[in-house]
Amino acid sequence: MKTSEAEIIREYAFEGVESVGGVSFDGEQVWFAAGGRLVAFDPDSGNTTRSLDIAAHAGTAFDGKHLYQIAEDRILKIEPNSGRVVSTIPSPGGGRDSGLAWAEGSLWVGQYRDRTIVQVDPETGKVIRTIESNRFVTGVSWVDGELWHGTWEEEQSDVRRIDPQTGEVMERLEMPKGVFVSGLESDGKDRFFCGSGSTNNKVRAIRRPKRSRA
Repeated sequence: MKTSEAEIIREYAFEGVESVGGVSFDGEQVWFAAGGRLVAFDPDSGNTTRSLDIAAHAGTAFDGKHLYQIAEDRILKIEPNSGRVVSTIPSPGGGRDSGLAWAEGSLWVGQYRDRTIVQVDPETGKVIRTIESNRFVTGVSWVDGELWHGTWEEEQSDVRRIDPQTGEVMERLEMPKGVFVSGLESDGKDRFFCGSGSTNNKVRAIRRPKRSRA
């Protein structure tokens, strides 16, 4: 397993935001869960571009057309232009869920204290399979066939790549002391966007390792 220090490229701070939960990227904007609303911003300028008044307590995902948002014990499917909730499914953790990602036609839901990532049918909420991790799971991201997730346990956080079949940790990016990861999402290139949970109002961009793109 390769371990290295996470390289923080940029920090974004948002007035009126007390915490940052789930994070997602729609190809142009970064979206994040801010409790009672979903907020979007331009990652180049840092300017806020959208705000949807909707329950947004944990993970956020984007399937190329719709946003998905964990809201307590439900996962909402949202039309981003209007903010309309198209449908809902039960969350697999019944309100104990953390991260959320979209890949291979499925939702992938982090289970914080269970230390698992659950693959879920986005239409029915049926659990397809469960991947074990060895740390509390926060954000979840699939990129280029790789499964990454954030951790936050005992006042330490990292971003790690795991084998999606076995859960074995393949690579770890250690966050600096006092810097924590809630939501996690890749821009599909050289950045991960990380939420900061209830510690502050920031989203951080960290460098995605070049080796993982080989």
